[in-house]
Amino acid sequence: MPEMYALTITNDPDPGDVQIIENGLTTFNLQHAPPENYQRLVVVLRAEDNHVAGGILGNTWWGWLRIDELWIDEAVRHDGWGTRLMQAAEQEAIRRGCHHVFLDTMSFQALPFYLKLGYTVFGQLDNLPVGHSRYFLQKALQPIAA
Repeated sequence: MPEMYALTITNDPDPGDVQIIENGLTTFNLQHAPPENYQRLVVVLRAEDNHVAGGILGNTWWGWLRIDELWIDEAVRHDGWGTRLMQAAEQEAIRRGCHHVFLDTMSFQALPFYLKLGYTVFGQLDNLPVGHSRYFLQKALQPIAA
């Protein structure tokens, strides 16, 4: 008699369940690819009074940098900090052995900014959210000359 299974849907998973799933995928991946060397990458823009005025949240693995979030406080937007944050993240990724970077942005966010920095669109989802688009971008990494 075959085993019986049940599906569970939750937004508050048991950490042990999450670990089993992550370990299972890692074990499978290692049968087909080298270790991923996953590392968190965070770049913070901090004011003199120590408050956070912006930053990047991302990670590196398999020779790629993934930027998950870039935020700049409105008080310092358009002062070049976004570009400096991106350059710092990209240079750290190169130091870690990365050759490419990818990210996504919404149509109401920063598509022109990323295009100006040399990113190219490789995918687009329309109506996410309704009336807007989500763009997926990538860029080959090259060290900035000293």
